[in-house]
Amino acid sequence: MATRFAFLIAAACLTLGSAHAAITITDDSGQPVTLNAPARRIVSLAPHVTELIYAAGGGDRIVGTVSYSDYPPQARDIPRVGDNKSLDLERIAALKPDLIVVWRHGNAQKQTDRLRALGMPLFFSEPRKLESIPQNIEKLGALMGTETVANRAAADFRQQVETLRKTYAARPPVTVFYQVWQQPLMTLNGEHLISDLLTLCGGRNLFAKETPLVPTVSVESVVAGNPEVMLTAGMGATRPDKPLADFSMWEKWKQVTAVARNNLFIIDGDLVNRAGPRVVKGAAEICKDLEVARSRRS
Repeated sequence: MATRFAFLIAAACLTLGSAHAAITITDDSGQPVTLNAPARRIVSLAPHVTELIYAAGGGDRIVGTVSYSDYPPQARDIPRVGDNKSLDLERIAALKPDLIVVWRHGNAQKQTDRLRALGMPLFFSEPRKLESIPQNIEKLGALMGTETVANRAAADFRQQVETLRKTYAARPPVTVFYQVWQQPLMTLNGEHLISDLLTLCGGRNLFAKETPLVPTVSVESVVAGNPEVMLTAGMGATRPDKPLADFSMWEKWKQVTAVARNNLFIIDGDLVNRAGPRVVKGAAEICKDLEVARSRRS
């Protein structure tokens, strides 16, 4: 009897221990993030992070987020703690989060350093490749103990990407100039997530080999590169008071194939500028635009 009682106690201790086993995940900065228990109170410091957390099954655990975290719609009701330029550190601390998810290059370094100094666990999220998005979903699911939902969402994302890859990746290549800004004229290099979307669709980023992630380029270099497509993003929710971006500055450059064939496409910025689950919808839009450009070849 005593032996059986000792066995039950040991079993109970093992069960209790496994329920509270530490969780360690490596974030996008390459640093380990360790929680003693699944996260229950989370602060999201970027709109794409909010979307990732919802996809991973933890939307109801977000106790604070930043401006423009507007998707899914219920995220609009979450209390705000600042934006990507300025965070209310006192308010964040008052929320007593057990996990803060940070946009690695979007949040101010000094402020995230102060959060870390307060002993708050930080998970840095910055997907640069399509494959990193489902990985982020799975990692956040592990930190929240919502693996079932997270793994299902990640698998669905991968399936949608693979469907696009099979449909478009082997199509004839299309050279693309992606315009981020007009003055100064800015684009993206091959390390950016949007460049990965172009590749998925059979596109070739004109400035993939530039060193800065967001390089400034000259009009002359764009004209010399003669892109077949010019692509840019509308401002989306981040600038609802502003009109969509346009290509008016290129109208006089008729020798550029993209201009001559009217291959000037504007896509929803929220679908490509946020490295969250909806990126696959943005990729589908890009793929369709590049297919239109192919159809206009003589």
